[in-house]
Amino acid sequence: MLLKHALKEWAVICQALAQGKQALLLRKGGIDEAAGDFALEHTRFWLLATYTHQQREGVTEAALPLLEHALANQPPAGVLRLTHWAEVTGVYQVRDLVPALLLSHLHMFSDDTVRKRFAYRAPGLNVLSVRVYRATEAHEVADRPEYQGCHSWVELHEALSAEGSVPVLDDTAYHDLLHNLDLLLNPTAFA
Repeated sequence: MLLKHALKEWAVICQALAQGKQALLLRKGGIDEAAGDFALEHTRFWLLATYTHQQREGVTEAALPLLEHALANQPPAGVLRLTHWAEVTGVYQVRDLVPALLLSHLHMFSDDTVRKRFAYRAPGLNVLSVRVYRATEAHEVADRPEYQGCHSWVELHEALSAEGSVPVLDDTAYHDLLHNLDLLLNPTAFA
């Protein structure tokens, strides 16, 4: 399988996804995106770690070691390192802040970051459940000008192989996460 697209996310969150400490993404649109709205353009994509907007205060205390690891292992300037990819298995559109805050045990963002993302431009948040896979080899590609800017999606210069990748979480752990998400965000599914 070849993947040609990548989704930008804070490096610390990419680290949490890579270690199985998180299996969901909380998305809003970037400044450069049409109408500022996030659109799920691809359901399989590389995780592209970014360092520009992430903040120490933006994550939980438990995420601080992950942040330190991400910063210590940042690739050299001009190089992007792609080691993990994700497949979206569910999308929830959260329109009330309380359910968004109830997800705190499932991710590494601080409550303040969740509030800011929720309130950005228009109230709401996209929650994506993602199955994360570790590639058999790290792909290092040149950072290109078209990859820069405040947009979620990047089309890579060339497709990269994801053959032989293995899931970060086993089937049981991942299905437990999906069940928890449904209980919190789609309770009528169990009525």
